[in-house]
Amino acid sequence: MFLAGSGYSYIKQKYKRDTKRELRETMGKTKGKIEEALELIKRGTDEILLEEGLIEKLKSNKPLIIKAGFDPTAPDLHLGHTVLINKLRQFQELGHEVHFLIGDFTGMIGDPTGKNVTRQPLTREQVEENAKTYKEQVFKILDEAKTKVVFNSQWMGKMSAADLIQLASNQTVARMLERDDFSKRYASGQPIAIHEFLYPMIQGYDSVALKADVELGGTDQKFNLLMGRELQKVNGQTPQVVITMPILEGLDGVQKMSKSLNNYIGVSDTPDDMFGKIMSVSDDLMWRYFELLSFRPMNEIEQFKADVEAGKNPRDIKFLLAKEIIARFHDEAAAEKAQQNFIDRFKKGMVPEDIQEFEMPSSEGSLGIAYILKDSGMTSSTGEAIRMIKQGAVKIDGEKVTDTKLAIDSGTTKVYQVGKRKFAKVTIK
Repeated sequence: MFLAGSGYSYIKQKYKRDTKRELRETMGKTKGKIEEALELIKRGTDEILLEEGLIEKLKSNKPLIIKAGFDPTAPDLHLGHTVLINKLRQFQELGHEVHFLIGDFTGMIGDPTGKNVTRQPLTREQVEENAKTYKEQVFKILDEAKTKVVFNSQWMGKMSAADLIQLASNQTVARMLERDDFSKRYASGQPIAIHEFLYPMIQGYDSVALKADVELGGTDQKFNLLMGRELQKVNGQTPQVVITMPILEGLDGVQKMSKSLNNYIGVSDTPDDMFGKIMSVSDDLMWRYFELLSFRPMNEIEQFKADVEAGKNPRDIKFLLAKEIIARFHDEAAAEKAQQNFIDRFKKGMVPEDIQEFEMPSSEGSLGIAYILKDSGMTSSTGEAIRMIKQGAVKIDGEKVTDTKLAIDSGTTKVYQVGKRKFAKVTIK
């Protein structure tokens, strides 16, 4: 036959060599894709538990179920919340399936994380109203077509009392007291309600219900996220990979971004407010905002840093950050207009036309600067006012204030400024 002998042997060996080469090339491409995916996933993360498990899941070459839960405790999201949502968007870009979980059931329990007192649960009406606005806001970042919005009441609402007791039997009180906030409260004699122990159990069970491959959360959620791994093991599932994201500092650069601390940038803020707030962050904090909030490649951000070190004005780089974020939540035209308004208002030293006016009584003939700034709402506390003065961020009628104990005489009206965007006209009576 034609293929007999050495000719056939040659073709057979060549086929084996070609097959091995193609296999090596395919494996090389797969490895390269995994490395690229890991680089994107690891950007800005605090911890991945366990990275080996994530690599194994990525090697499966199938869409992973990525879970992140949000309790609708307030109607509006701020940029601190979007650190997590941005990471979800990156997973979508890698072809994975995002489950945006709204904790309508857990929201009525109250998340004890970071609390030194028992948190008041929300009513069903509050939860439903807040959840509605969450959905409206998150799709300014997430791809709606690639996102499943789920509510944990879908499965928790069907649980009987016996089911809930059975769920609770999977953990001990000693294990629960390993959680930092619980242990501190227990050690200091502060009460811990029994229902608070149920919160991490239910959050963990959400991962079982969704068969999650990966769960994202803030660093303060680590205990709850790991609970999901434990309950998945109990239920015969492959445990999820846990990815914790850092807590974003607020405008003060010290405490976490929070509406209660008045150091936040709201997703629903007006373009002008958003632009002014972003421009008020320190030059050092700007880089952290770039890493956690921007979708620009890291090599581009590194180039920005090099440009600043070479003498470029960091204000110009901050302009780019502000415009990117405003375009995300509004549009490009709004971002351009906000920048021009900022330049007109602040670069040219203009005081806003809509400046708030206050009248403050003084029983001693004068009033301290720190109290004026706090009572006019320009700072959240006298302590913050003092910090802002020390940072050189406070002006009266355009003149910088350096004396933290400065007293303003009664009968005077002055324009007070904190940072680049907060103004108030105050009359001391």
